[in-house]
Amino acid sequence: MVKDITDKNFGHEVLKSDLPVVVDFWAPWCGPCHMITPIAEKLSEEYESKLKFCKLNVDENRQTAMQYQVMSIPLLLFFRGGQKVDESLGAVPENIIRAKVEALL
Repeated sequence: MVKDITDKNFGHEVLKSDLPVVVDFWAPWCGPCHMITPIAEKLSEEYESKLKFCKLNVDENRQTAMQYQVMSIPLLLFFRGGQKVDESLGAVPENIIRAKVEALL
């Protein structure tokens, strides 16, 4: 399951998570963002106990988007131990996201 997060709970859900976390920075008006959603849903189920998938609406949560200098979406940021370790920009195919998820684990 992909969890919706906000500026308020980003620290708790992502930075303090015991599991690695993939954060999908998106917005409702962003067409390519909607192409990432089914991939994130699928991978979140496959890797359920190994890592966490979250999504953050950049229009409603500008503080976190600015903190991570999000200029273009969709943007996936990969976190391990509270640190950003990788990223993926744009509507990339599932195999690329899966490879980054595997590397994160």
